[in-house]
Amino acid sequence: MIRIGIVGLGFMGRIHFLASQNLKGSKVAAVCSRDSAKLAGDWRNTRGNFGPEPGHVDLSGIKKYAAVAELLADPEIDLIDICTVTDQHAPLAIAALNAGKHVLVEKAIALSTSDADAMLSAAKASGKLLMVAHVLPFFPEFRFAAEAIRSGNYGKLLAAHFKRVIAKPDWSADIGDAAKTGGPAVDLHIHDTHFIGLVCGVPKHVFSVGTVERDAVNYLTTSYLYGPGGPAVTCSSGAVCMSGRPFAHGFEIYLEKASLLFDSGGIPLTLLTADGKSTQPELAGGGDPLNAFTNEIQTAVNGVVSGKEPDLLSGQLARDALVLCHRECESVKTGKAAAVV
Repeated sequence: MIRIGIVGLGFMGRIHFLASQNLKGSKVAAVCSRDSAKLAGDWRNTRGNFGPEPGHVDLSGIKKYAAVAELLADPEIDLIDICTVTDQHAPLAIAALNAGKHVLVEKAIALSTSDADAMLSAAKASGKLLMVAHVLPFFPEFRFAAEAIRSGNYGKLLAAHFKRVIAKPDWSADIGDAAKTGGPAVDLHIHDTHFIGLVCGVPKHVFSVGTVERDAVNYLTTSYLYGPGGPAVTCSSGAVCMSGRPFAHGFEIYLEKASLLFDSGGIPLTLLTADGKSTQPELAGGGDPLNAFTNEIQTAVNGVVSGKEPDLLSGQLARDALVLCHRECESVKTGKAAAVV
């Protein structure tokens, strides 16, 4: 039995707690928060942009810690699940790794590349797993797309466009603080750069145009430049939509022998094939976003059991996704293509 300790009981901590109720071979054994009300089970102020209405939670039988150091000193905890604001990810993850714990940390891996590198180094030195919770590949539409591209069953990838647009978040002061999250071009857009890195690889350059608010890029459209023969990949992402349409994401993916279409605003996953047929693939676990988080955390648990880093939770891939976000912001602000190094 893999025993999990969740650090941070905000919106994402609540989602991870709920998603963990359906794990196999694992359970949440401890929670950690500086908020005494949350440790008492009052989670009414953990509202986010999806999931059930928050309320009171029964934490009987679960250890409760107000200090991270006390949680890390607990020999019965195997996996630390970090669900705090991004600016806290690096010090918490490094402390957990140094304490001999495996780590699952919410995206983004960190705010700076140097912090991400320090986290990777700490994992290597400790011999423990550093896994980054990028949930997008666990959503059924994106899982299908990733498998279609990586398998080569429909030929090579020719081109793709991704989008992810939200209304400006008003349900959390921290989520709207660019100093804590990196702003929409990191906190939101990193979903896309991670998925693009997973299925397309890291490009040589990026060229982005966008809008800037208080020195933070809040919307951008990027061309990922892979060089001659590479796929033509673009993405539009940001927090600029009016509140009447709070969230929309999707893609159009063009393979040699098929096209994939999906828009959460009204187009279900659709597979177009060379014989002229249009089908809607059956998707397991669709509908409830919590299913994707359960699959994500289960994958982390399986990694701890096997001792092998799951490729979908790769720390290096998460680090590369952060670099892409930074280079795109650079391109928006300079008006020039930025090299990805």
